Amino acid sequence: MTSTVPALGTRTAEGSALQAVLLDMDGTLVDTEGFWWDVEVEVFASLGHVLDESWRHVVVGGPMTRSAGFLIEATGADITLDELTVLLNDGFEDRIGRTLPLMPGAGRLLAELYEYEIPTALVSASHRRIIDRVLTSLGAHHFALTVAGDEVPRTKPHPDPYLAAAAGLGAEPARCAVIEDTATGVAAAEAAGCQVVAVPSVAPIAPALRRTVVTSLEEVDLTFLHGLMTEMR
Repeated sequence: MTSTVPALGTRTAEGSALQAVLLDMDGTLVDTEGFWWDVEVEVFASLGHVLDESWRHVVVGGPMTRSAGFLIEATGADITLDELTVLLNDGFEDRIGRTLPLMPGAGRLLAELYEYEIPTALVSASHRRIIDRVLTSLGAHHFALTVAGDEVPRTKPHPDPYLAAAAGLGAEPARCAVIEDTATGVAAAEAAGCQVVAVPSVAPIAPALRRTVVTSLEEVDLTFLHGLMTEMR
């Protein structure tokens, strides 16, 4: 877990119920959920196995151990979890080295949060090596804190990553807005007690208490996030 400038004394956050914004990475800020699936298909093809398209919804948004473990069990591939993890991370790192498209509205939202000094964290199930590569495109200066999936005892769907991010920023989880694209990430944020904005990328997510669903980050700005917190009161 890395941190820079974890402060709450910001000109926009003061006097507001919103203390921090916590953002998922794959499928939320960067259009990479499809990259993971493509890499998984390629790696298992090299092992002599064809992945069923329906499995995509099982592995999306999950930690590497869960998704890789599921695919090994489902295919019966002769490979260990550690060996497969290396192959998947290598393949993904190669892909993001060639292209890394941002999700619509991501760049504008990050710039706005930075301009108004809103404490912001990147919270991902991806490993640190992947996050650090992606940060070169997202701009590390946009985040006061980053939490990787291999740096917490339990990653998503457990609340640990979001609890760690809130604590690292000195914020109350209930006063943090989390932006996620998968049911796994939403479950983690809600278990941590955060207010959630879901931007579904691969599978639908239904609205619920403390959860607002939008179709794109282009619908999300600082006014929108402050409004969510105002509704909580």
